[in-house]
Amino acid sequence: MLVRPAARTDLPALGRLGALLMRVHHDFDRQRFLAPGDDPARGYAWFLGEQMSHPDSVVLVAEQEGRVIGYVYAGVEPLSWKELRDEAGFVHDLVVDPEARGAGAGSALLEAAVDWLRARGLPRVVLWTAERNAGAQRLFERSQFRRTMIEMTREL
Repeated sequence: MLVRPAARTDLPALGRLGALLMRVHHDFDRQRFLAPGDDPARGYAWFLGEQMSHPDSVVLVAEQEGRVIGYVYAGVEPLSWKELRDEAGFVHDLVVDPEARGAGAGSALLEAAVDWLRARGLPRVVLWTAERNAGAQRLFERSQFRRTMIEMTREL
């Protein structure tokens, strides 16, 4: 398996994986998470393509036998009075194809993103995970992340 920066030619695979991420989260809580809509793969490919051009963001892919099996999207977030947080790295997305899970792609992508953020001198990395995503939470805990906040939602 190879972890490398995403290329424009990866956008169809990134869109497919981003759409998977959207569907999974929407299935967790249809009121909280954005509905995938008619063509989430196209929308997510566009979004990640835009993020690839920002110097404070990174999109990395895990490739196995020439096929993209996962990606991580991370970036530098400035000091936030709203979140009571100093400047930090933020892992926005981490997704691996279901059939490729369990072989280390998630850990490799996460550590590559952490290395990218560390190289920028950031003091910490923050991420959010869906409350019902126990598998992701186990991965993050194995990677030395600790629980610091709980998001709560109330419908109006």
